[in-house]
Amino acid sequence: MIFFFFALIALLCWSGSDLFSKMGTHQKDKMSHWRVIFWVGAIMGAHALICIVVSAIFGDALVGAPDFVKSLIYTDIGPLDFVKYLPVAFTYLLAMVIGYAGLRYIELSISSPICNASGSLALLLIVLLGVFGVFADPSTLSVIDICAVVAITFGIIWLGVVEYKESDEVKMVRTQGDNFKYTKSFIAILIPILYLFIDGIATVGDELLFEENSIIPTFFADRDYAANTAFELVSVCFAIFAFAWIKLVRKENMFSIKTEEVLEDGSVKVGKIPFSKHLIYGGICETFGQIFYMAVMASDFVAGIPMISAYCVLSVVWSRIFLKEKLSWRHYIAIFATLLGILALGISEMLVEMA
Repeated sequence: MIFFFFALIALLCWSGSDLFSKMGTHQKDKMSHWRVIFWVGAIMGAHALICIVVSAIFGDALVGAPDFVKSLIYTDIGPLDFVKYLPVAFTYLLAMVIGYAGLRYIELSISSPICNASGSLALLLIVLLGVFGVFADPSTLSVIDICAVVAITFGIIWLGVVEYKESDEVKMVRTQGDNFKYTKSFIAILIPILYLFIDGIATVGDELLFEENSIIPTFFADRDYAANTAFELVSVCFAIFAFAWIKLVRKENMFSIKTEEVLEDGSVKVGKIPFSKHLIYGGICETFGQIFYMAVMASDFVAGIPMISAYCVLSVVWSRIFLKEKLSWRHYIAIFATLLGILALGISEMLVEMA
C-alpha cells in the first residue's frame, strides 16, 4: 500500500502548488506567470542536476533500488532523450505558463477543475486517433468514460455561462473577503480552457512516445526517469527565458514588483510589492508532486491515478479556506459535475487496467 502514500503526497503537493502559485500571483503584475515558471524551472532544474550527478556516481547501485528512492535521486537519461521528449515537454510547460497567467483573472476554485479536465480531452483525442490508425489498437469509450466526458463538458460549459452572466457588482460583493478583485471578462474563462486543450494535446504526445501500440517507435520503453529528467531540463529552459524576458527585455526586478497608481489629482504614485516566498513554495510543491507522481507510476499506476487525478478537489478546498474565495451555488454545481467526471475517468482507467 505504499503507493497510497506516494499518491497522497503527490495529491497534497500539486494542490499546494496551485494554492501557492495563486498566492504568489499579483493582479497588477503582468509578468506574474513568468515569475511562477521561473521558480518552477529553477527548482526542477536543481532536482534534475541532483539526479544526474548522483546517477553518474552511484548509477549501478541505484538500478535495483526501491522506486521511491529512484524517483528522488535517480535518472537513466541518455544524450538524445532531451531532444526526443522536447516537443511534449514544451507543450506541457506552455500549458503551465498559460494556466499561471490565468490566475490573475479567475478564482483558483474555478480554474483548477477546468485545467485538470484535460484528461477527458486527451481520451477523446486518443480514441479519435485510434480510429484513424495512429494507434495500432484503437481505444473504445466505455459507458463510464462517456458519462465522465459528458459531466466534465457540462461542468466547463456551465462554469463559463455562470462566469459570463454574473454581473461585475455581484462578483465584487462575492469576492470582498478575497485579495483578488475580479471583473467579468471573456479571457477569464478562456485561459483555463486553453490550458485544457494544450495539456490534452501534450498527454496524447506522451501516449505516442510511451505506448507500444502507436505508429511510431516507442521512445521511452521502461525509461520513465529519463523522460522526467528531460521534462525538468526543458523547464530550466523556460526559467532561463522567463529571467531574460523579465530582467533584460522588460527591465523589471525579479524580486519585487513596481506599481503605478494614478491619483485623483493626476499625479502618479509609484509603489513596490515585495517578493513573495509563495513562488518558491509553489515551485517546491510542483517539483515534489512530479517526483511522487513518478513513484506512483512505478509502484501502482492503476490504483494511484484516480487519487492523484482528484487533486483539484483539494485545490478548491484550499482556495475556500486560505484565499477566502466564495462561489455561488451555480458555481459549485458546475465544479461538482467536473470533479465527478475527473474521478470517473480515473476509476474507468483503473477498471480497464485490472481487466
